[in-house]
Amino acid sequence: MSARLDRVDLKMLRLLQNNGRLSNAELAETVAISPATCHRRTQRLFEHGFIAAVRAIVAPKKVAKGTLVMVGVVLDRSTPESFAIFEQAITRLKFVLDCHLVAGDFDYFLKIRVGDMEDFNRIHGEQLIALPGVRQTRTFFVMKEVVDNAPLEF
Repeated sequence: MSARLDRVDLKMLRLLQNNGRLSNAELAETVAISPATCHRRTQRLFEHGFIAAVRAIVAPKKVAKGTLVMVGVVLDRSTPESFAIFEQAITRLKFVLDCHLVAGDFDYFLKIRVGDMEDFNRIHGEQLIALPGVRQTRTFFVMKEVVDNAPLEF
């Protein structure tokens, strides 16, 4: 499969992105190809990295993780070594959903889910500010999730 996708591949990606539970038969029927062809195409989409993973999206409130917190992090040094050390440490914190190196006022922006403000206060004091190289954090408690994890437009 080349880096270019045809209209059937794109349609399959859109459908699977919106409903990862579609069966091969349902997907094949929707894109008007045989189930065997659909299976081969889906496998190639995985093999070539167009589909990175398939997983369930768990409702955070149902598992006592209803508070969403965004944290801007500033490191004490902006060197490749300090970034690498921070990144290695942040991957071990399971409450961090996303960590992005950014340009601007912060070095990193974190997306964190916790049970409540008290829960965040504990992990902030015990783990976040203790990360290697952290000079400053700025915390933003999300009041309302307007768009979250929207499908990619292509």
